[in-house]
Amino acid sequence: MFGGERLSRLGLFSPEFPDAEALHRGLAHWNHRRLAVATPHAGWRAEIAEEARMKRLESAFIEDFRALVAPLVAAVPRDAAGFIAWFEALKMSGPGQWDPLFAWLEGEASLEDLRWFLTQEAAGEAGFDDLVAMTQVKLPAQPKLELARNYWDEMGRGRAAGMHGPMLERTTATLGLTPAIDRTLWQSLALANTMTAFATTRRYVYQSIGALGVVELTAPTRVACVDAGLKRLGVPPQARKYFALHATLDIEHSRAWNAEALEPLVRETPECAPFLAEGAIMRLICGEQCFETYRAHLWAHVHPVVYAAE
Repeated sequence: MFGGERLSRLGLFSPEFPDAEALHRGLAHWNHRRLAVATPHAGWRAEIAEEARMKRLESAFIEDFRALVAPLVAAVPRDAAGFIAWFEALKMSGPGQWDPLFAWLEGEASLEDLRWFLTQEAAGEAGFDDLVAMTQVKLPAQPKLELARNYWDEMGRGRAAGMHGPMLERTTATLGLTPAIDRTLWQSLALANTMTAFATTRRYVYQSIGALGVVELTAPTRVACVDAGLKRLGVPPQARKYFALHATLDIEHSRAWNAEALEPLVRETPECAPFLAEGAIMRLICGEQCFETYRAHLWAHVHPVVYAAE
């Protein structure tokens, strides 16, 4: 629906960040700093000044992105049943769905190919648990409870061994991956920056709910392919647990998110439907541009004729 080149035009508003790559590396480093646990310090005035400057850049990017997707959500249904039907159809027809990258990862990719792919994904990981936690602030009771249930699952239902974030970190450690912002493609950083902007900015709370919901809706098929590819290459079950778990758990998460968060929000506040839709479409476009860029890198040596033609 949208190629990766579309987003390269967005958010270019400062000589400090003259292109999309510079913008998203700058935003990614800032997000890393501002979300880290910190203590009081004498440089708080400079920190506030940086916050204002970076929020302007972040908001300029998000608002341009919103303008780009506006035609795609202009006619989204505003009744609850119609909206849920529209939303669930994104699993089959949304941007980036059924990208051939994942069948290739499952059946053909080498271990080094999968290690490179997972390094990009890990470096661009915004932390689903933290995004949910920040998004749920001041929501109505029924959606808030659903986000709380989702968060509790992300937290391993109170067991450290079951926490999803550390589970992914164990995969990263087992495979010897060393993700870092400055070695990550900007498209992956743009995805994380978009999700972080939604969750940390209260005027984008509906976009965040839509974006998080569409992750639950669309992730199972992709992570199942990754799990199968790792299994094919002899990666042990413990290192694959994160992907195997999400291939099944996210199916139930999606059903509950749609029924307990999206449906009541649209029923009670129909005017939020386009904002929920924006978040979903924007998240899918970010994923789509990642998949296209990953393929260009990974397939350059196995499909050289295709990429030479393009």
